[in-house]
Amino acid sequence: MPHPQKILQTALRRASRNVARPVLKNAEIVSGVDFVCRNLQNRAGARLLLACLLAKVHKPDLDIRKPYTEIGDPDCYSGRTYDESYIGDFINQNELPCNPTTAFLTPALRNRNIVLTPDVDLVGRPPRLYRTVLELLDEVHNKTVSANDLLAETVRCLLIIRDERRQRMNSLLAGLATSDGTVTLSAEQTVSLIEQHLACRKASRLPVLVVAAAYKVAADHLRERVLPLSAHTSADEQTGALGDLQITLIDDDNVVTAYEMKTRRVILQDIERAIQKIAHAAGKIDNYIFVTTDRIDQDVQDYARSFYEQTGVELVILDCLSFLRHFLHLFHRLRTGYLNAYQELVLAESESSVSQPLKEAFLALRQAANSHE
Repeated sequence: MPHPQKILQTALRRASRNVARPVLKNAEIVSGVDFVCRNLQNRAGARLLLACLLAKVHKPDLDIRKPYTEIGDPDCYSGRTYDESYIGDFINQNELPCNPTTAFLTPALRNRNIVLTPDVDLVGRPPRLYRTVLELLDEVHNKTVSANDLLAETVRCLLIIRDERRQRMNSLLAGLATSDGTVTLSAEQTVSLIEQHLACRKASRLPVLVVAAAYKVAADHLRERVLPLSAHTSADEQTGALGDLQITLIDDDNVVTAYEMKTRRVILQDIERAIQKIAHAAGKIDNYIFVTTDRIDQDVQDYARSFYEQTGVELVILDCLSFLRHFLHLFHRLRTGYLNAYQELVLAESESSVSQPLKEAFLALRQAANSHE
């Protein structure tokens, strides 16, 4: 059989030939694929489907419902291996809207050694998504549909969704471009815009970008710069970073300020963990700053301040919007540049950090703010 990469390229060519026309004639199966691929709540389903279908096309004698070698049968296989070795690169190269990491490490699929029949309850959310995927795998097993055709249909559906997203983004960006140079929001209007964006669902990455944009636009004035951002899912212990943001002098690599972002209240244990990180840091820093979108407890603020005499490092807790408001009034002439920097950072984030709907929400909010100006 052809190499898995060739199989994927063949599926891509078939799907691209006429993306508006389904590869399959079975409307029920086409609808099931569309449901899996369009599910915003969980994008692991589409990636699971791709990996299992690829394995079946690559080795037709496999049982597509057995993507775990722990099952021990001659016709089982490692779905995770196909996923990580081939599917990841394929979706990245073609910008397909799938989970950024393997589906087999999601809670519903990891540590399994069972046959994935339609009656299995994977305890994943939403339940209908996983049920639909298992039904599609069963259709292949029962030879109602070929793995080749279903693979091409899945790719076709993902291409449609990708192109729809691109079109929406381009439309929003074009709408903003028409007002470039003609609309300048006030500092307070800018704060209001960011506040609305922070209030959107799944916005936990945004406070990092709020602060990073400030340093990015004012780097020449501050003579300081932000080190490259780590992935949203990376723990500081894994990356060796002091916080979510690390600031250095503009001509130096030594960290002078660390920021840690919280979408909840900062508690005493957060301060104690920060002290531990400071104690084990390679060099001495000047500031360790917590930025929160929640209220600040005075006793925790006082506890943080009390460590200055012991450490020589200032620990402080700041409110995210208050930080932004002060920055925009201090650097009043940079406020449009700030919004541009924030927008650039938002759009550059991976899907796992800032979702497509969250990116679109900012562009729509900014366009609305410009139109009311």
